[in-house]
Amino acid sequence: MSRVVRNLTEGPIVSALVRLAVPIVFANLLQTAYQLIDTFWVGRLGAAAVAAVSLSFPVIFFLISLGLGLAIAGTILVSQYSGRGDTVQVNRVAAQALVGVIALSLVLAVAGVFIAARLAAFLGADAEVLPMATAYMRVSFVGLPFLFAYVIFQSLMRGVGDAATPLYIVTGTVVLNFFLDPLFILGWGPMPALGVSGAALATVVTQGLAAVVGLWMLFSGRYGIALRARHLRPDPRLLWRLFKLGAPSAVEQSTRALGLMLMTILVSGFGTVTLAAYGIGTRMLSFVIIPALGLSQATSALVGQNIGAGKIARAERTTWLSAVVALVTLSAFGVLAFIWAEAIVAVFVPNAPAVIAEGATFVRFTALAYGLIGAQIVITGGFRGSGNTLVAMAIALISLWMLQFPLAWLLSERTGLGALGIWIAYPVQNVLTAAIAAIWFARGTWKRRQVIEADDPERAAARYRPGTLTNTTLR
Repeated sequence: MSRVVRNLTEGPIVSALVRLAVPIVFANLLQTAYQLIDTFWVGRLGAAAVAAVSLSFPVIFFLISLGLGLAIAGTILVSQYSGRGDTVQVNRVAAQALVGVIALSLVLAVAGVFIAARLAAFLGADAEVLPMATAYMRVSFVGLPFLFAYVIFQSLMRGVGDAATPLYIVTGTVVLNFFLDPLFILGWGPMPALGVSGAALATVVTQGLAAVVGLWMLFSGRYGIALRARHLRPDPRLLWRLFKLGAPSAVEQSTRALGLMLMTILVSGFGTVTLAAYGIGTRMLSFVIIPALGLSQATSALVGQNIGAGKIARAERTTWLSAVVALVTLSAFGVLAFIWAEAIVAVFVPNAPAVIAEGATFVRFTALAYGLIGAQIVITGGFRGSGNTLVAMAIALISLWMLQFPLAWLLSERTGLGALGIWIAYPVQNVLTAAIAAIWFARGTWKRRQVIEADDPERAAARYRPGTLTNTTLR
């Protein structure tokens, strides 16, 4: 007998959102701490080591974005089948998502190991940085199957309404990484100092353990999903459905990474002070939106389950309520950031008055739209939960390529505003993107998208007939 899947189709919506979103938010915060720990210990090796890791990060992030597409597709289908109560399909989808992600990760890992040196050189690594960046990338590529396996586990758990279990595992990996980083990077006793590659190895070890624990949970049948060996036989039709559903999300995530790179290039043309101010402001923004990302992922799971249960009106109400929560919460953060802008920037650069002044200006402009950013992120999560990943992708592409970058370029280069034009472009773009997302969702066209097959009346009756086991156990 397995643990019953959490039912997100009944009861108060806000409490369900909070129960699911809070663990996701903490898990995201711990992932940030994970990266900070790596940066701290690599920094003990000098600027070249930090440069090697910094050079490698966009590449790893880009590859992760490819795997996230399948993970998001798995979440959508699992949540909708879970809402319907069809545990047989939940297990089939979970298994095929796992197979697809592992296959993709193996291809990327093998290719990455062979092209790591050429990739690092292409990205501009000099003679001092090149060997360290190559070593870091190669170890990271070897660990991709572990990373992808854990990502899909986490996504599947959220699909069945369990965000707490992944949080416990992430907490364990952060604690373990805290001890392994200095051990592998600097060495101790019989353990040799591995330098930058030691940071990558510590990450691979912790992610490997997390993946093993996650897979054990999926096969144990005690955590909402019960995989069996027979489920792992590749099903080309289901795999194709997952790839088609996940491809827009992969494109969305990867273009975000590319968009950030282009914005950095634009900003860097205005000098070191502006670039430093931009770096601090964007880090502040990425930290602030963590609650919105948690609400967005929780909204996707709730919307998916309610659509699977045929409760379209509840799915719609869930998205709007979640958007309001994000709007109010992040607007409050925005007010605080606006008031304390100088103090916030000074934490990062205490002895650079020019950067503090410029950074405070950027923080104040972005803070004006924190709430709208949160609402837009949540509404996009509602689109994903309903299976409208193409719409979510379109909103991201419009935001980056039709609004943010063109506005920033025009206002900074063609109006004489300089860096101030880039800062102004942020709230303007955020207001327009939030309006587009809200209007698109309010039109209701997302309700016509069906990503799971229509439920057969006889199967539905059998599933919920008293005395049957289908609705209480996982096959």
